[in-house]
Amino acid sequence: MLRRIMEALARVMAILGGLVLTALIVMTCLSIFGRFLNGVLHSDLLDGTGLAVWLLSLGIGPINGDFELIEAGMAFTIFAFLPITQLRDGHAAVDIFTNMLGEGVNRVLSVLWATLFAAVLILIAWQLWQGTQAKMRYGETTYLIQFPIWWAYAAALVGAVLSALVGTYVALVRLTELATGTPIIASDGAEQ
Repeated sequence: MLRRIMEALARVMAILGGLVLTALIVMTCLSIFGRFLNGVLHSDLLDGTGLAVWLLSLGIGPINGDFELIEAGMAFTIFAFLPITQLRDGHAAVDIFTNMLGEGVNRVLSVLWATLFAAVLILIAWQLWQGTQAKMRYGETTYLIQFPIWWAYAAALVGAVLSALVGTYVALVRLTELATGTPIIASDGAEQ
């Protein structure tokens, strides 16, 4: 039951992360295209013509604050993908040395790394909570579009808290696997 809940939460976060990442990509492309069109409309060829003036009056140009939105969106996106990556054991690993060790040593190392990663995820979530509170307290906003910075912190915090929950779950599962000698989660995230 708990496994299904963790899997569902991780999938929902990954889908949300994918949607936000897609929106950021589309926004970046539109901003770059708008910047290009703005340059063309201000070129010697079209500058001052009725069409150029009309198009510029529509606001053709780069998206204002695009880099601020990308910073905020990418922070959320990274944390949105962490739960499913942790659940599926999808982090990068250099296992040239550990492949030569026995299965028992690798299980101990698996518990060690899962526990360490869970602790780091909890620390990150805690620090993001502290940062969110500080940004709310001081009312800090972005430079160009003036949206409150704590919104980005809060969005990343949601992903960080879920990552910490999933990381803790995986650490407990790895500990149980070590104690019982029975695999519970395969390396691809499937139940055994």
